[in-house]
Amino acid sequence: QVHLVESGGGSVQAGGSLRLSCAASGYTYNRRCMAWFRQAPGKEREGVAAITGGGSTFYADSAKDRFTISQDNAKNTLYLQMNSLNPEDTAMYYCAADPRASWDCALSWKTMNNYWGQGTQVTVSS
Repeated sequence: QVHLVESGGGSVQAGGSLRLSCAASGYTYNRRCMAWFRQAPGKEREGVAAITGGGSTFYADSAKDRFTISQDNAKNTLYLQMNSLNPEDTAMYYCAADPRASWDCALSWKTMNNYWGQGTQVTVSS
């Protein structure tokens, strides 16, 4: 099993920054592919960014050049640094984990559906 706990959400004005954290526990094998997803009211959940155990990163177009995903393996913590936030980034952000290998993570991270955190709310005002 994997347990994920997100933190760091909040309310910011457009142009601001936030850093989300996800504390992970459980079998490392089940966390070989880690990602951030988000879901805005009335919209489907969407992948934001993913990272493999080796540190390869992948981003949705909406996150490129503004968000950075990273991990501290010693602390079992996943991060999402979000800069230049805009109101369209308002959503509940979820941490996700999956045992898929790096090559599979690269190809299909947006279909992850194994382990989820409870979410942290991000609200961006104009």
